[in-house]
Amino acid sequence: MWHDRAGTAAGEAAFLRASEASFRGYQSAAPLVAGDANRYAIGMTGKDRVSVHLNARIRKTFLPFSRPCLAEDEIREVTATLRSGWITTGPKVAEFEEAFHQAVGAPAALALNSGTAALHLGLIVSGVGQGDAVITTPLTFCSTMHVIEHVGARPILVDVEADTLNIDPKRVEAAIAQEGGRGRVRAILPVHLYGHPCDMDAILTLAERHDLSVVEDAAHALPSRYKGRLIGSAPNPQSAIRNPRLTCFSFYATKNLTTGEGGMVTGDPALIDEARIWSLHGMSRDAWRRYASEGSWYCEVVQAGFKYNMSDIQAAIGLQQLRRLGEMQERRRKVFEGYDRAFAEIPSIERPVRRPGVSHAYHLYVIRLNLEMLTIDRAQFIEELRARNIGTGVHFRPNHLHPYYRDKYGFLAEDFPVAYREYKRLISLPVYPAMTDDDVQDVVEAVRDVATTYRW
Repeated sequence: MWHDRAGTAAGEAAFLRASEASFRGYQSAAPLVAGDANRYAIGMTGKDRVSVHLNARIRKTFLPFSRPCLAEDEIREVTATLRSGWITTGPKVAEFEEAFHQAVGAPAALALNSGTAALHLGLIVSGVGQGDAVITTPLTFCSTMHVIEHVGARPILVDVEADTLNIDPKRVEAAIAQEGGRGRVRAILPVHLYGHPCDMDAILTLAERHDLSVVEDAAHALPSRYKGRLIGSAPNPQSAIRNPRLTCFSFYATKNLTTGEGGMVTGDPALIDEARIWSLHGMSRDAWRRYASEGSWYCEVVQAGFKYNMSDIQAAIGLQQLRRLGEMQERRRKVFEGYDRAFAEIPSIERPVRRPGVSHAYHLYVIRLNLEMLTIDRAQFIEELRARNIGTGVHFRPNHLHPYYRDKYGFLAEDFPVAYREYKRLISLPVYPAMTDDDVQDVVEAVRDVATTYRW
């Protein structure tokens, strides 16, 4: 096993219309051929105009931003599960949990119906509740902040590191000091963005010093390593840090391992047992333990819990995905390396950073545009790639810019200058195991052509 310059509002709106399917990741847009690209360009005006360079080679079909890697093994496993008659939480879920915690070296694991559910329960069993505060990053998917509110706590945002775009431990420490007696900081919620691990030594040291729990958002981080240890694995036995720590994974359709929808939380067995009860309406036994031949009908409701359990159908997919994760990761690595080699020669493109001592999960390949070297902005660059049949994404619009959080907490765009500045020049390129060498070359040529055509 594998254990071992913001664009105009119109421009951004045009991007969202043109590439909605690309954002979804698992749907393809209608093919766009060279002639269509010219008509598409002619139909737009002003800053939103897309003009494909006459010398550009355009793919005959649209390359989606993401596509799940599902094989016949997954289909057979799901079919067998359906025929077994056990389709809710049952033996396949138990098997998946065991296989996953063994694979990552975790003390225990709980399979859930989403990564969001994992984060939510992670905060609950870590003791975060009404009136508490949780420190996290603005540059993440909205669910990371939503779950903080779901438990009645208040999110405290801190800016990110300029190179990795992960939460900055120095700013975390400053936020703890600034909070002082005004609130009760109970936890830190770091996000291993794009698959690059956070500086966990610094974060865990802060957590220990201030008696805080740590709930890691590892939605992008399977199977990344920090200083040789897999994210989600058991704590280093030589470490003096003993504060509660849980790691939360996502198995959404675009993730390195998918169950369609799904998630997993790993950590201390006692906390995992408590999370299991919360995931089953607060009942003391799941369906498998109630209705299997060795089970007992008797159970008690001990919490007002949630319906967060994973089904055996999802687990059946996950088991096969886990068995193939090594080969899928190898292909992702080769796509990353192909991009790295090509984009090293394009001055207007900054490649992703990978620090020493970490092993990247190769989840998202995010380039950054040197906009001072281009005559177009990020939104227009994305439109140009779309005209060349290349799907893209933006990960992410910082949460303090979304109306709900902006209005509720009075955030200004410049409150987190690094996240805001970098967001305006981010583009995520396609990365998935089914991509061929020709697909990778098509992306490279499209990026190179746009960067060359619109350079100063």
